[in-house]
Amino acid sequence: MSSSDKKDLHDKWPEYYDRFPYFTPDAIRDGCHPKAMEHEAAPGKAIVLVHGLTDSPYFLLAIAHHFYANFGYNVYLPLLHCHGLKEPKGMEGVELEEWKANVRFAINAAAAKAAHVSIGGLSTGGALSFFMACTKPKITGELYLFSAALDLAGGSLGVVGEMKERLLRSFLPDVLDVFDNKKPLLGRNPYRYARMDMDGAQELARLIKETDDLLDGFNAKDPFPKRVFAAHSEFDSTASIQGIRTLQKKTLPEHFTLYAIPENEEVEHASVVLEKPIYAIDAAEGEKPLEQANPRFAKMMIAVTDFERAS
Repeated sequence: MSSSDKKDLHDKWPEYYDRFPYFTPDAIRDGCHPKAMEHEAAPGKAIVLVHGLTDSPYFLLAIAHHFYANFGYNVYLPLLHCHGLKEPKGMEGVELEEWKANVRFAINAAAAKAAHVSIGGLSTGGALSFFMACTKPKITGELYLFSAALDLAGGSLGVVGEMKERLLRSFLPDVLDVFDNKKPLLGRNPYRYARMDMDGAQELARLIKETDDLLDGFNAKDPFPKRVFAAHSEFDSTASIQGIRTLQKKTLPEHFTLYAIPENEEVEHASVVLEKPIYAIDAAEGEKPLEQANPRFAKMMIAVTDFERAS
């Protein structure tokens, strides 16, 4: 058996399917499966990395391998409810509470083999990671946020973003979803759905309201207690960097590292975590990628390394 074959077997996570029977290995698109990357000897440190809305653990693989190979961490990448499926069925029945259950399972798996457990994520996964860092005592390590959706982007001072969040928490998404469900969720991207589903967006808006309430509980006298590394593009038109800056103000300065990518580099929301571009399933030779790589990925990971070594 080759080393790559051994690694593939090593990454599989049968316990995840046992706990969440709505997922099976055959029901999930190639490359979108949940993963557990564990060292043979107990490493002492582990991290849970949570993907974003509409995408899959694939997006975080480059970061996962960095923590696994360079830091010696066990790494756990849960697949969120209604994601990564060959037959997504319009994400009908998607629930925020199931997303939380998916992440809690990964945290418990990490804590069973390591005393120092960190958490991080992309976009919605970042918001879930912040929520768990506030509410789950087993998160004893750091918080890593990549394009975290603590606020939706839009308008001066985030006013339009706040309106989006309120609308998504209303009855309107249920009405719009009647029309959206006529559009397929599967498209040319092998690792994410082709569009934002209204049901999923509504659950994200509910999550943001919960994280807003948690953020309100921290201040200069009672700061957020964990060390935070946050990477965010100022070009991001999906998640506002303002949510990150709010958290930064409520964290001790020596505990917060912000890696901000300048707006003129035009790094889009999900691209922040990509070391390599993502091409369409049926991409022709010379066709442009669907998702561009982050040109600052290597420098970003150097910043992550410096942050981790300072812990």
